[in-house]
Amino acid sequence: MSDKPRGYAHRVDIAADANKVWQALTKPEYLTRWCSPTADIKPKAGGLFRASVDRMVELDAHIDVFEPARRLRLIYLPSKELPKAETAIVDDFILDSAAPGTIVRLLGSGIPSTADWDAQYKRLRMGWQAAMTRLKVLVERQMSDNAQ
Repeated sequence: MSDKPRGYAHRVDIAADANKVWQALTKPEYLTRWCSPTADIKPKAGGLFRASVDRMVELDAHIDVFEPARRLRLIYLPSKELPKAETAIVDDFILDSAAPGTIVRLLGSGIPSTADWDAQYKRLRMGWQAAMTRLKVLVERQMSDNAQ
């Protein structure tokens, strides 16, 4: 197997403006509905993101980039629940306005290519894929039009 870290890319098109999608990404009351029931966020550069995307392992991340309605980059902190990693594990949410809605891309990177990371890699990749679908449903069908 290669020594190069692995990654994943997900895309979802959401029929809502970027500000509404941003609210779903950064407001705890919405985050818990599409990401995980115990998710939490301190939405600012240097803030903290906490979630269990695969519903099995709690992950903590430093918010490295915080550009409202444009970009949210998470750098995961080491976890005693996961195998050791010599790389920075990153999830980068990029929002692009594309009338009549928003394209949300999630780029994950830095996941070790070692066998002890195989199961976690699959859980992260598939967990985020399912979460992105829940994000779309939440924003398009469940968030009220007057949410601030």
